[in-house]
Amino acid sequence: MQLNSEVVTAPPRAAATVVMLRDAPEGLEVFLLKRHGNSDVLGGAYVFPGGKVDEADAGLAAHLNQSPAELHAALGDTELDLPTATSFYVAALREAFEESGVLFATEADAAQLQQAAALLRQGLAFDAMLAQLALQLDTRSVLPWSRWITPRMPSVSNKRFDTRFFVAAVPAQQTARHDDYEATDSVWLAPRLALQQYWDGQISLAPPQIMSLAHLARHASVTSVLTEAQHRLPPVILPESFDDNGLRVICYPGDERHPVSQRALPGPTRLHFRNKRFEPHSGFEGLFV
Repeated sequence: MQLNSEVVTAPPRAAATVVMLRDAPEGLEVFLLKRHGNSDVLGGAYVFPGGKVDEADAGLAAHLNQSPAELHAALGDTELDLPTATSFYVAALREAFEESGVLFATEADAAQLQQAAALLRQGLAFDAMLAQLALQLDTRSVLPWSRWITPRMPSVSNKRFDTRFFVAAVPAQQTARHDDYEATDSVWLAPRLALQQYWDGQISLAPPQIMSLAHLARHASVTSVLTEAQHRLPPVILPESFDDNGLRVICYPGDERHPVSQRALPGPTRLHFRNKRFEPHSGFEGLFV
């Protein structure tokens, strides 16, 4: 993963991602996709399904099982208007379907799911597919988890994003898989094991995924994660990047170098880029302090 030192003056692009979860015999697991190596954003890295918000996403309120006002309240962002709040949910669910084949829809049977996938492959627009199959997106199944805003000097890309992270249990009877187009591999891993594989150089992760997995590693089950999400508003995480004696450092709210003194999430308050990876000052176990 190449470091970026370019300052990006353009405003961050709205995006959304879904952290899909399941309970396995040994505990909580998270679904990760490997981005195509030619992708201009995090090529070759393992990420949660997600992507940019499309203009059409704001117009799908009729296909949701919650009102725009309910979605707006759950995001906890008073600066958003109702259509924009709606668009983050729609983008999250649309991208999850496009990238992993998982459709969060109420009362969708196996035949409808197969039809939906076939219509997507044929190039039918997401909203047209929902209308044709009379499907309603299940926004109640995805809960706001965090909001990440890329700093003006991004460390692993030359683009900025304002990304809403959602958490959700993968629907029963559905199988998440990569699309072999935008993603070339996929895997279910326990959060700590994913971080161990990153540490060992087996997979590549970007800082938001590192910190999110470190947070999720504190939970033993899907219910535990969803309960936390239900009982607090999503924290806003504004990383600050700087170079210290030639070493790239990313600090987070609560760090002495960060303008926000209150911590936004558990784990280390800064990551250092060394040994060709982002790591806490105190080593691997520092991710879980």
